[in-house]
Amino acid sequence: MASLNRVLLIGNLGADPELSYTPSGTAKATIRLATHEVWTNKEGEKGERTEWHRIIAWGRLAEICGEYLTKGRQIFIEGRLQTRSWEDRDGNKRWTTEIVASGMQMLGGPRETSSEPDLSPADVGAPDLPEPDDDIPF
Repeated sequence: MASLNRVLLIGNLGADPELSYTPSGTAKATIRLATHEVWTNKEGEKGERTEWHRIIAWGRLAEICGEYLTKGRQIFIEGRLQTRSWEDRDGNKRWTTEIVASGMQMLGGPRETSSEPDLSPADVGAPDLPEPDDDIPF
């Protein structure tokens, strides 16, 4: 039986991407993405919730995210869920679930230049790269 691990999100960036490089020189972008949900219950009262997502992009996709994305920008992200664990400074085991991006498209708002790319997984190669060797995943 086959399985599927695919995430599709449209939301707004809560901050500029954080671009860093592994010791081997591979680019990594960490992106905070907010999705917003609004509903009306049976009594006619409105409710709303914002969900925050941690997105990780690698390689060329990470470099492009670092170059073109800014806080508030609306984007479409395609990727997969990944949960990993680590030990904090006190020796406690911690977990985080994040989305490893394989594609990104910029949405909404005026484009600053006509050369902004919309990237699908095939455009960036979407390699499965190892996690860097840091103690804290932030």
